Amino acid sequence: MAQRAAQIDDAVAARERMVARQIASRGVGNPRVLDAMREVPREAFVEPGFEEFAYDDTPLPIASGQTISQPYIVAVMIEAAVLEPGDCALEIGTGSGYAAAVLSRIAQQVYTIERHADLARTARERLKQLGYRNVAVREGDGTLGWPEAAPFDAIIVTAGGPEIPETLRSQLKIGGRLVMPFGSTALEQRLVKVVRDSEHEFHDEDLGAVRFVPLIGEHGWAEPAGDARVRSTRRPPTRVRGAAELLRQAAEPLPDFADPAFGAMFDRFADARVVLLGEATHGTSEFYRARAAITRRLIEQHGFGIVAVEADWPDAAAIDRYVRQKAPRAATEPAFCRFPTWMWRNTEVHDFVEWLRAHDAPLDPERRAGFFGLDIYNMNASMRAVIDYLDKIDADAARVARERYGCLTPWQRDPATYGRAVLSAGYAKCESAVVAMLRDLFAKEMEYRRADGERFFDAAQNARLVASAERYYRIMYYASADSWNLRDRHMFETLKQLLDWRGAGSKAIVWAHNSHIGDAAATDMGEVRDEISVGQLCREEFGDAAVLIGFGTDSGTVAAASDWDGPMEIKDVRPAHPDSYERLCRDSGVERFLVDLRATRSPALRESLLYPRLERAIGVIYRPQTELASHYFDASLPRQFDAYLWFATTRAVEPLPTTPRSGVPETYPFGL
Repeated sequence: MAQRAAQIDDAVAARERMVARQIASRGVGNPRVLDAMREVPREAFVEPGFEEFAYDDTPLPIASGQTISQPYIVAVMIEAAVLEPGDCALEIGTGSGYAAAVLSRIAQQVYTIERHADLARTARERLKQLGYRNVAVREGDGTLGWPEAAPFDAIIVTAGGPEIPETLRSQLKIGGRLVMPFGSTALEQRLVKVVRDSEHEFHDEDLGAVRFVPLIGEHGWAEPAGDARVRSTRRPPTRVRGAAELLRQAAEPLPDFADPAFGAMFDRFADARVVLLGEATHGTSEFYRARAAITRRLIEQHGFGIVAVEADWPDAAAIDRYVRQKAPRAATEPAFCRFPTWMWRNTEVHDFVEWLRAHDAPLDPERRAGFFGLDIYNMNASMRAVIDYLDKIDADAARVARERYGCLTPWQRDPATYGRAVLSAGYAKCESAVVAMLRDLFAKEMEYRRADGERFFDAAQNARLVASAERYYRIMYYASADSWNLRDRHMFETLKQLLDWRGAGSKAIVWAHNSHIGDAAATDMGEVRDEISVGQLCREEFGDAAVLIGFGTDSGTVAAASDWDGPMEIKDVRPAHPDSYERLCRDSGVERFLVDLRATRSPALRESLLYPRLERAIGVIYRPQTELASHYFDASLPRQFDAYLWFATTRAVEPLPTTPRSGVPETYPFGL
């Protein structure tokens, strides 16, 4: 009973966030619409297995190859229909019944038509079971309308046709409103509002570009002849095929990674202060090898001395001590033994680490390039590092640190449970203790720096990590955007600390996922979810001296898990979605390429790519069965990145074992 109540509370909170962030913040202001969206449980209208995505700002697949529209579009269409209590509304395209349920919270009576018998039947049963008694469902051709129930105050059509059917116009009341997408293809649709001014007069209002499934019927598109015809309605129109041709012309084919010409292609970015190198997955070999080749060139030829990666500071510090020939920290486990181990503990990173150590060996210590972590997850190791440092330099401060960090001791193994614990009333949070520890470190900064400036910097960064991680795990149960933003801001601040520490002429290379190194403001991460990114913050801080380079692939294999903390699996990557940038790259016909997206380099290409398309993002978890919902988002590629690397076919990284071999020197970070 308590678990069910908690689930209901979570769903209510999710609906509130959906309305606030996805709908109201984007301009929908009708109170009736917002209240209706808050009331209807969208999770009850999605397919089994998709409940966790119910309140994401995305359409979701349902039976018969159809979709449930994203919440924002549902709200926009209903607001445009200007529904009032007492109105009679007609919906074309029932789908799961979600939009009809929302309409029913405003209108007195809702009629809805669905051409797929199984969808109509399921929606009718669902709406009845959930108590929406003022909704009537009919199976049939929606383009014919519902003449015996006409005239209607409002008609909403949730599929795109070649034109507005006259049959539907004629079923509007005088003053009635019809809202419908139409256009010559599924990718060239416009959402239009039609108002009936008199018996024979109408006026239209263009509400903007949209993308809907095709409206099939006597006054719509012809019935598809099999699955191939269904897909053909989503083929790119002429202007998109033109973009693929422009992309082919601008694409610079990539040589082998070992060829010096590969790295030389990135000399154009050598004047940057920060070069950010992305990845479309956390488990693709080509992405790691490409970043290694680019990084080698920038270090050897252009004076870059910082490699900052999406990894925890204490784990990366073990590698940094190895590559810069520094003594290892005593009694520490090998680096990167926590989930997801394969993300950094793989042969591709191993080979780069060995190269970096060999490169650094003949150099003076102050000229050696370092390897540093930007992330915040390994709170336990960072607490240990702070205490170990203070044990050697200030025993009294070490005792205080043990007392303060003791607050977090019960959650060291699974810090995410800390976030759940602080939700319970009366629990004394650890925030003040970890912030006090950080403050005390900096109060004695001059004294500690005189003893060993670099070791102080390492300890201070670990203390920052503990403070950020405490807050991260505390707020992650309230709002995903807040926890995401805290994490990316911490990574950005760590990067700035590294640049300041290494001096005025220092230059850095960042390795992280596309979602971190790209500009979030150019994606629905920023536009819908109010999320920021390291790349966005770097652009704001460094301007043109920050270069953001994204990576992409079409198909192949990837190392990923099915669930958090699950085992690594080698999974097949599905071919790119037809409406995605990845499909556009595939259609260019170039297997591996670099494309410079800056306006001065390819203005025609940049213009053709500006309109948002889908972009794929695979992290440490990959669920092909829910790929469209869980791994795609809308983005404007030329605004998100300055350049883009493409590998049509890729393979998974090769993980390293996590059990250290006996007899291996302690200096070796992976303990192989």
